[in-house]
Amino acid sequence: MKLPVQTWFDRSTSRARDWPIDRLRAQKAGTRVSVVLAALDEEATVGRVVSMARQLAEDTGLVDEVVVVDSGSRDATAEVAEAAGAVVHHRDDVLPETGSRPGRGEALWKSLAVTTGDVLVFVDADLLDPQPQLITGLLGPLLHDQGVELVKGCYDQPLKGTGETSGGRVTELVARPLVSRFYPELAGVVQPLTGEYAGRRRLFEAIPFSGGHGVEMAMLIDTLELRGVAAIAQVDLGRRQHRHQDTAALGRMAAHVTHVVHQRAGVADAGDAPSITQFARDGYGHYAPVTHAVDVSERPPMISVDAYRHRTAKVS
Repeated sequence: MKLPVQTWFDRSTSRARDWPIDRLRAQKAGTRVSVVLAALDEEATVGRVVSMARQLAEDTGLVDEVVVVDSGSRDATAEVAEAAGAVVHHRDDVLPETGSRPGRGEALWKSLAVTTGDVLVFVDADLLDPQPQLITGLLGPLLHDQGVELVKGCYDQPLKGTGETSGGRVTELVARPLVSRFYPELAGVVQPLTGEYAGRRRLFEAIPFSGGHGVEMAMLIDTLELRGVAAIAQVDLGRRQHRHQDTAALGRMAAHVTHVVHQRAGVADAGDAPSITQFARDGYGHYAPVTHAVDVSERPPMISVDAYRHRTAKVS
């Protein structure tokens, strides 16, 4: 790494165990913390993640609310999450005047309108073994330093059947080369695409939310542009297990990430409507092309949405 990146890395990287609960309690003061899960067809795992967050709230007082935004599940995700103690909202019911779209980014964006935290902690709903340090680790830099606005998690991810760990296939094969090429200031971010991260409401209100799988990459770049690299920190959360996606799904994710980086770097037009063609075997010796549109829609900064500003004014 170049010296400025190494300097940032050394200053801004910590470990979950660096942030013991007693220290966080002392630093929380009046800060309100919301834990948010964007969930789609995660009935098998969402209950465990919610239960972990609720238990942390009861045991430590570090979490003030646990909210699940259901992104159009066809299974019992909403019912399981509610039974585990979360407040559940369906994306269609949040800010209905703005319409409703599919995608993770939409659920995360709308979570701003149904949470009350000064700090929001986003946690994936498909975790197989959720641990409290996923939350406490991410809270550490934010409660310790008011200059930090976004905290990215990083961790070892076991590769099924190999005995090895990885930072994520799309990260290593797509995101990292793109970041090194177009945003070298971010080259020290271990896992730019992680679904576990936390930040201040004032930041999330001020940036757009990409609608597709590029939402985390877009958020990282936009934070860099708006607040500078000094406002970003990262925490080693240890080990994380989640459901693995197949290679075709990862290819579609990679297309989203590529577009987000190219669009923000000025390589692609914001109005471009890219697609990715993949191939499925249709009988022996024949492949059928399947073309998928890449979702390049974005939601505007929430602070610019009238309905949100009116709600915020009423609360305050």
